[in-house]
Amino acid sequence: MKLFDVYPLFDVNIVKGEGCKVWDEKGQEYLDLYGGHAVISIGHAHPHYIKKVSEQLQKLGFYSNSVHNNLQVELAEKLGKLSGYEDYQLFLVNSGAEANENALKLASFKTGNTRVLSAHKAFHGRTSLAVEVTNNPKIVAPINDNHHAKFLPLDDIEGWVREMVKGGVAAAILECIQGVGGIRMATPEFAQSLAYACKRFGAVLICDEIQCGYGRSGKFFAHQWLDIKPDIITVAKGIGNGFPMSGVLISPEFKPQYGQLGTTFGGNHLACSAALAVLDVIEQEDLIENARVTGDYLMEKLRSLNHPMIKEVRGRGLMIGIELNEPQKPVRERLVYEQHVFTGCSGENVLRLLPPLTFTKEMADEFIIRLEKAL
Repeated sequence: MKLFDVYPLFDVNIVKGEGCKVWDEKGQEYLDLYGGHAVISIGHAHPHYIKKVSEQLQKLGFYSNSVHNNLQVELAEKLGKLSGYEDYQLFLVNSGAEANENALKLASFKTGNTRVLSAHKAFHGRTSLAVEVTNNPKIVAPINDNHHAKFLPLDDIEGWVREMVKGGVAAAILECIQGVGGIRMATPEFAQSLAYACKRFGAVLICDEIQCGYGRSGKFFAHQWLDIKPDIITVAKGIGNGFPMSGVLISPEFKPQYGQLGTTFGGNHLACSAALAVLDVIEQEDLIENARVTGDYLMEKLRSLNHPMIKEVRGRGLMIGIELNEPQKPVRERLVYEQHVFTGCSGENVLRLLPPLTFTKEMADEFIIRLEKAL
C-alpha cells in the first residue's frame, strides 16, 4: 500500500525538533517559522510538555467520556482564567474542523435556522459544515454544496447586515485574522458592528480562533484586539502543541442537552495533559507578551527592508504575511533548500509566518538575513 497523494511535499524528512528549530534525517538544521502550521505554540520538545505528557501516559492514556475526567475540569478552569472567559463552557474535540462543525450545529440548534454568513477567502476546515463555509470551491464536494453559506467581503458590514435582514441566519463565522486568506484582518469597526447586528437579528457570532488564537496575535484571542465578545469561540492547533486537540468555548446562554453533541476521543487524558502543559508554559514564560513584542520587532524589520519584491507586510504578533509582487513558491523553495528556513504560504503570493510563540528577536534577525538572500 502507498500513501494517497494529497499534498505537494518538500523533499525533506524532519526527524527532530527543539524550540524553534528542526532537523532532517541528514542532520541539517532548519529555522522553523511555520510551527507545523501554527500548531507548535510553546516550541518543539519543551521539557515541561514532555514531562506532563509522559507522566500521564504512565498512569492512563485514555478512557471514555462516560466517566468523570478531572483533567477536563482543570483544563476548563485554567483556560477560562487565562483567556478571560471563566463564565463560558468548554466542549473538547479533536481538530479545528470538528470544533467549527460543532459550533455551527450549536448555532443551528439554538436559532432553528440554517443560513451562515462567512467571509471571502475564509477557511474553516474540510469536513461537511466547515467546508461549506470555507470560500474555496476547489475543496467543496457536490455533497457539501448545500447553499447554506453566503460569502461576503471582509469588512463590508452593509452586505452582512443586508443578509441578516433577509432572515434565517443561524450564525456569522469570522476569522479575525484570516490565515489561509492571506493574513487579512477585520477592523474593529466591522467586528463591533457585526457583533451588534448578530444580537439584533438573533444570529450567533462564532469567532474561529483556530489559527489566530492561543496567544499568537499578542492577546489570548485575536478578537480581543477588536473589543468584541463572541457567542462561541473555536480553538485548535496551538492548544495541544502537536497533540491533536480542539475545543469549543460556549456562552452561558447556551444550555446543553444530552445527545446533541458527542465525541469518542475528544478531551482524553493524554490530550488534556498536553493542553494543560501548554497553558502552564504560556503563563510561566509570558509567551503572549513575547508574541506581541517579538512580532512587532519582526514586522518592523521586514517593513524596513524596502525590497522591490515585497509588496506589503501585515499581521499581528507572530502571525505575519509577506505579500510579494511575484509568486511565493520559488522564494519559499529557496528558503527551504538554500537558507534552511520553513515558512507557510497563502495563495500565490503570500509567505505566511507562524513560528512558535517562543520565537526571539535574535531568531528574527537571523531570519531577515536568510530571507534577503532568498529574495
